[in-house]
Amino acid sequence: MKKPGARPLIPPYPDTRPRALSVSELNHQARHLLESSFMQVWVEGELSSFSRPSSGHWYFSLKDQKCQIRCAMFRGANQRIRTLPKEGDQIRIRGKVTLYENRGDFQIIVEHLEPAGLGPLQQAFEALKMKLQAEGLFDPARKKPLPVTPRHIGVVTSPTGAAIHDILTVLARRCPAIPVTLYPTAVQGQAATADIVNAIDRARRHGVADVLIIGRGGGSLEDLWCFNEEAVARAIAGCSIPTVSAVGHEVDVTIADFVADLRAPTPSAAAEKISPDQSQWLRRLAEQQLRLGQSARRLLLRLDQQLGHLAARLRDPRRELQDKAQRMDELDMRLNKAMNLTLQQQQLKTGHLAQRLGTQSPAKTLQNAGEQVQRLNERLDKAIRQNLRQQQEKLQLNAQTLNVVSPLATLGRGYAIVRDDRNRIVRSADQLSAGQAISARFGQGNVSAEVTKVNSVTE
Repeated sequence: MKKPGARPLIPPYPDTRPRALSVSELNHQARHLLESSFMQVWVEGELSSFSRPSSGHWYFSLKDQKCQIRCAMFRGANQRIRTLPKEGDQIRIRGKVTLYENRGDFQIIVEHLEPAGLGPLQQAFEALKMKLQAEGLFDPARKKPLPVTPRHIGVVTSPTGAAIHDILTVLARRCPAIPVTLYPTAVQGQAATADIVNAIDRARRHGVADVLIIGRGGGSLEDLWCFNEEAVARAIAGCSIPTVSAVGHEVDVTIADFVADLRAPTPSAAAEKISPDQSQWLRRLAEQQLRLGQSARRLLLRLDQQLGHLAARLRDPRRELQDKAQRMDELDMRLNKAMNLTLQQQQLKTGHLAQRLGTQSPAKTLQNAGEQVQRLNERLDKAIRQNLRQQQEKLQLNAQTLNVVSPLATLGRGYAIVRDDRNRIVRSADQLSAGQAISARFGQGNVSAEVTKVNSVTE
């Protein structure tokens, strides 16, 4: 504890050294750098130091002549491996490069393991898988959601195989009310691929199923190969009905599993995943009934208590009516008193307004205004008559002036306006020739004539 009055310790100089990372920070940054730089890698080498603890995870090293790297394959991934690898096996792995931060160990988290020398079927499987993955057929974004409670289930499988028996058994136990339609097909052999494609198409065109299980029981890679064919994969991807792939056992993986909207490890598991459990429904119904009964009892108890409180507070109706009648009488008297007082005030106010109106009568104002209007009318009439006389005199003067300069007055004194056959005014005899038609305008009327002779001024 700091003593009273003690001053805090201050270092004499600031620490200018660069900040040091902790071991955890350095390992975390190294792990992030590795995982972001190597998204997924394939590595081939010799398996050594293989261990399989009780957790089910596999730990081993992969080495060549010069180097080695530690690997971890967790139980969820190694359960799909049929043959347990052994010391000295030459294998190929696919996984993610990372760093185990607790020990600072550089390692690979293995997602897939296979012998270094693949057979032709496995090579074809990997080639088709990479092709369809590049096209986006495995993309989770394109997968359709499955109905929570399907109304009708379709099954594409062999009618005589164990798969249909397992599916029907599970559905009968979990929810027998859901109808099931079987679309029979071969699930093994050369003809199986076309049969499966046709069965999926029949289910789509039938249009009754809202979820479709596609699968069969377990078998070898060759037995399951029809579910690794490209035609089946594209039929599943193009199906408008949500699909569940249920091929083989849990360790079996096919192309259909990657393309389908949901992968089930077995046909029985597929039926479990898509069907509701009626026992759970019945249990939930019983719980709801119990809760409803408890809520009803609590509600009735609360209402009974409220009724008791109201009954205790309820007064005698006759006494209530007497109180109300007395209250109404009081209000009636107060209303009459207020009405009389208001009426007296209004009468007094009306008398004052009548006196003010008598002193400010508009009759005199109207009389004066009428006399002024009459005087203005007389002045207006006089001004209009005077202006009219001035305009008449001015009009007569303008008419006389116009008559003096009018060409009609000139024509009236014996002159004429002569035009040729083109309606042009003739100002000289040189403009005419013998035989040419002319017209003449006089003060009164017009004439048309023909020129018989032209005498020019020079003659």
